[in-house]
Amino acid sequence: MTAFVGTKAAFVCGDHLLTYLRDDHAGLPWAGWWDLPGGGREGAESAEDCLLREMQEEFGLRLGPERLLWRRVFPSFTVTGAESVFFAGRITQAEIAAIAFGDEGQRWEMMPVAAFLAHERAVPELQRRAGIALAELGAG
Repeated sequence: MTAFVGTKAAFVCGDHLLTYLRDDHAGLPWAGWWDLPGGGREGAESAEDCLLREMQEEFGLRLGPERLLWRRVFPSFTVTGAESVFFAGRITQAEIAAIAFGDEGQRWEMMPVAAFLAHERAVPELQRRAGIALAELGAG
């Protein structure tokens, strides 16, 4: 397995994408911008474990690795010379209703895929990666 520093994911339900608005603290990268679930690797966890832990911490959702339908390694856009893993998968209406938003970020939203991909304050590299993943997955 390739070494990586973190993960992000595009989780869709129909033509909507799970997003959250980053905190707006001074010095925080992409402060106040729309982001996708995921985060930094802890210890020697796998990419799947990293993402699924972040989903539980950020959204209170306990998903299994079978929910991750697409995966690709990209160069990290936060750590020079490192890699990150991007996933795509689906979530259900019942899971959306069960979201318990954590303490990272201002709020979450099921945003139309097209709106996220065109949003002027969405993290640009995540827009690009989500576009690739969802086109290849046939979602949105």
